[in-house]
Amino acid sequence: MRNALAHAGKSGRRVPGSHRGLARWGPVSAFIATAFAQNDATAATMQWRRVADQLRPKLPKLAALMEEAESDVLAYMSFPPQHRAKLHSTNPLERLIGEIKRRTEVVGIFPNEAAITRLVGAILLEQNDEWAVQRARYITLESISPVSDDAPVSLPAMAG
Repeated sequence: MRNALAHAGKSGRRVPGSHRGLARWGPVSAFIATAFAQNDATAATMQWRRVADQLRPKLPKLAALMEEAESDVLAYMSFPPQHRAKLHSTNPLERLIGEIKRRTEVVGIFPNEAAITRLVGAILLEQNDEWAVQRARYITLESISPVSDDAPVSLPAMAG
């Protein structure tokens, strides 16, 4: 959305005094967001293209950006509906990257590339374990199996 708004002009950006939801980004983002409100990939693609076509006369660069980014932006629509809201946001990824930065800055200078690979790998494994065992899992193995090429894997039952 930030990349799109760079091409929207000042009138299409932030609405003064608005601090919540899509309105804070302005009318262009609200218009684009209508594609994300669709129920399936086909409807989302059609709406995305409709929005790009309607923006083209006044914002040709934005329309071109939308055409170029369509497959990447709407990729999450190929996942089960219960996952879409979670995949739509980059918050968990940003949080993970922040944790990696915080933990690597403590070390400062690494002796070699293998050392940083080990630390970052350990952080990623730790995060994976947290996501796997938390009560309200982010995405469960069972719920993602319909879109996976891999055979279903189940975790062993924990001893009580």
